[in-house]
Amino acid sequence: MTLQPLATAVHRAYTADLDADDFYRMLRLRVDVFVAEQQCAYPELDGRDLEETTRHFWIDSADGFVLGYLRLLEDPDGVYRIGRVCTAQGARGLGLGRKLMRAAVAEVRRRPVVLSAQTYAVDFYRSFGFAEDGEEYLEDGIPHVPMRRA
Repeated sequence: MTLQPLATAVHRAYTADLDADDFYRMLRLRVDVFVAEQQCAYPELDGRDLEETTRHFWIDSADGFVLGYLRLLEDPDGVYRIGRVCTAQGARGLGLGRKLMRAAVAEVRRRPVVLSAQTYAVDFYRSFGFAEDGEEYLEDGIPHVPMRRA
């Protein structure tokens, strides 16, 4: 895998507009990070990826690997939800997560958006205007904090 992103372009697509190979590469990164690396045995495929309004944001490497990813959901109450934010282990520190978050925040504009931050990443999300919106809790043995951007 090449660690150099392909011009660090952030791609964005609704699930219905995704090529099967692209979708597979995104899911592969998510499983590599959340299930294998973080050792969390949980239902990564939760059905929300297939919702009509789900948007996927990703950054490719020069040789076709997905180096960074996040998804943007619309909850039934009209609040947006950012989740599954991840970067390939070998590509961390290149600012890819920051690029993805900027794109997602630009997408929702001034509408309310929430996320569940792993505690170590709270300051990262604060830099995008998110604030803690509840108490820390454990999910799959990893401390998380609910956050909201009004």
